Amino acid sequence: MRISFTVGSAVAVALYASEQADAFAPQTALVRQQRSGGKHSFALAAEATMAESGVPPETAAATEVEDVDIPTNLPSDVGMDYIPLATMLATGDLVEADEFTRNALITLAGSKDAGRNFVYWTEVKKIPSTDLATIERLWNKFSGGKFGYSVQKRKWRQSKGDFEVWCQKIGWTTKDGEVERKKRWFGASEFIYDVKKAPEGHLPLTSALRGTSLIKELLNHPVWDNDDWKKEPN
Repeated sequence: MRISFTVGSAVAVALYASEQADAFAPQTALVRQQRSGGKHSFALAAEATMAESGVPPETAAATEVEDVDIPTNLPSDVGMDYIPLATMLATGDLVEADEFTRNALITLAGSKDAGRNFVYWTEVKKIPSTDLATIERLWNKFSGGKFGYSVQKRKWRQSKGDFEVWCQKIGWTTKDGEVERKKRWFGASEFIYDVKKAPEGHLPLTSALRGTSLIKELLNHPVWDNDDWKKEPN
């Protein structure tokens, strides 16, 4: 089953919070259908909060999308609802999609149950391959193969495992005059939430504040050992 809809120049996205809602557990999105000019437009409401330090831009220009199919057969070994992520990516809301992805990993790795809002590198192996594959297919599909962990892994291999070179390849560095530095995630993010402008592998973001072990473990997850993750569910 697929949900087909038409999106105008912008998509309204609001964050809904409830008193009992866990700040780090992604909530199911509410897709609100409205009829306008004989076509259907949708407004998305989803709860997704920053899983790591830093605050990305509050809004990002939504990609112009028409007649987009939102897949609804999105497998999860733990019952995670990925329709909100699919909708965010389909409508070009990469800021929220990026946050949702980090929050999902916190839940999938068991970090949330441990009372933490970040993933230890030793917990990455707990993330089900089924879920990581679903997340990856969505990022790949709606970025035209430009974003996703598999893309980042390919760039990692091209960089021969050199973290600094890898950051340069995926656009995680910038220059202040003659000095090259990592892009800032604190305050106003310097990262690029635009499919057309961002380099390959730029998203999703993973914090390296606690070292590079988390990134390395994500890129070495068993799901990437073959191309089975590319197979669409029946």
